[in-house]
Amino acid sequence: MSNARYDTIIIGAGMSGLAAGIRLAQYDQRVLILEKHYLWGGLNSFYKRAGRRFDVGLHALTNYVPKGTKGAPLSKLLRQLRLRHDDLELAPQSYSEIAFPGTKLRFSNDFELFRSEVHERFPHQIEAFERLVAELDAYDMFSPPDTDISAREVLKDFISEPLLVEMLLCPLCYYGSAREGDVDWYQFAILFKSLFNEGFARPEGGIKPLLDLLIKRFAELGGELRMRTGVDAIVHKDGECQGVRLADGTELEANCVLSSAGWAETMRMTGDELYDTHVNEEEIGKLSFIETIFVMDKTPAQLGHDTTIVFFNDSTEFDYQRPKTLIDPRSGVICCPNNYQAKTPLKDGLYRVTTLANYDRWKELSPEAYSEAKLQSVEAALQTAAPFSFDPRPHEIERDCFTPLTVERFTGKMAGAVYGASRKRLDGRTPLENLHIIGTDQGLLGVTGSMLSGISIANRYALVPN
Repeated sequence: MSNARYDTIIIGAGMSGLAAGIRLAQYDQRVLILEKHYLWGGLNSFYKRAGRRFDVGLHALTNYVPKGTKGAPLSKLLRQLRLRHDDLELAPQSYSEIAFPGTKLRFSNDFELFRSEVHERFPHQIEAFERLVAELDAYDMFSPPDTDISAREVLKDFISEPLLVEMLLCPLCYYGSAREGDVDWYQFAILFKSLFNEGFARPEGGIKPLLDLLIKRFAELGGELRMRTGVDAIVHKDGECQGVRLADGTELEANCVLSSAGWAETMRMTGDELYDTHVNEEEIGKLSFIETIFVMDKTPAQLGHDTTIVFFNDSTEFDYQRPKTLIDPRSGVICCPNNYQAKTPLKDGLYRVTTLANYDRWKELSPEAYSEAKLQSVEAALQTAAPFSFDPRPHEIERDCFTPLTVERFTGKMAGAVYGASRKRLDGRTPLENLHIIGTDQGLLGVTGSMLSGISIANRYALVPN
């Protein structure tokens, strides 16, 4: 090992890694964050094309609460990172909706709107829905007794109307479930609160200003960030993590290593023996997505659409599975960033449409077939999405599209699995002492959840009292 020794090395400069780094640097730890790509942010990043900046990942910062709200995850996050609510410059949503054929449920950052919508659309389910809400309010989602309980099965004990069950599952699956056809009950509880009890906001200017804030804060505290620096291996001996070996062969020692790379990805860095022992088919995520971003000459509101986010499904049954073909256009998410209540309006109209995709089918394509497949997939997605919103193509200035291969390339997530493995590691532990998982595969969800994941695991394992 080299003479360079750190208190903590963090693999990945995504939301969880940056938050963990800030938290530890506050306590004068010598902290190094290693990021193999040229941009930070991980699953929530940005890039420029033809002078325009595009957000990747971020549709909404969930768990939004107004300034001064006590006890909420966002408030806890701000307190742990010693940031002010105003620092985030959050623009709340107007309203969003779950749209199935013939039935819509609107929701906003005021839970009473969602409650009234459920009561009006499903009057025979009012008592059942209120019992569900009471159960979720009392449920300890962060210390669940059983993490394998199916939300679908639990919902049947409360809701007798199948359509309402499907409509509740649709947005929660799309915004956090790594489990095909379902979502874990404890994650349903987390997501329900994140989306419906709290709500959506978007940083003014998109994800970059939020990332800039975190990077600046980390640097001011003395943290070290190395970009374009991949980790080739996690160095360990006798069951204890000792540090990392970089792609150029340099070895760095650390008292603790936190990895946001994902469970299977982290085990792969420890070597074949641990990987083969601790990674099976269930440890590799199966769900990925394709998204197209349209830049338009008009805003969505000018085209008669003022909804912030639409979770759409073209039938009464919601099928959340890895598709057998390139994509499944039957359901998805439409995001219109212009429809947040921002102080400074966006220059162009933006329309983002996201559907499920199959990594293996995209991986099989030749470069020529890949380009054509993107075009065809966008057309298929819009055929379903446009009736639930509008058709952006007549007003298109520019578009860009990313696939599961793009996700894998720029995040390192195996099979482009945005939400990682279906099995989460809530305690962050691995087979090696001093090596811990943060981020997607630890189990907390969304931008706020991901940052809290990094903070909670850093607090638990890397902050050693003097």
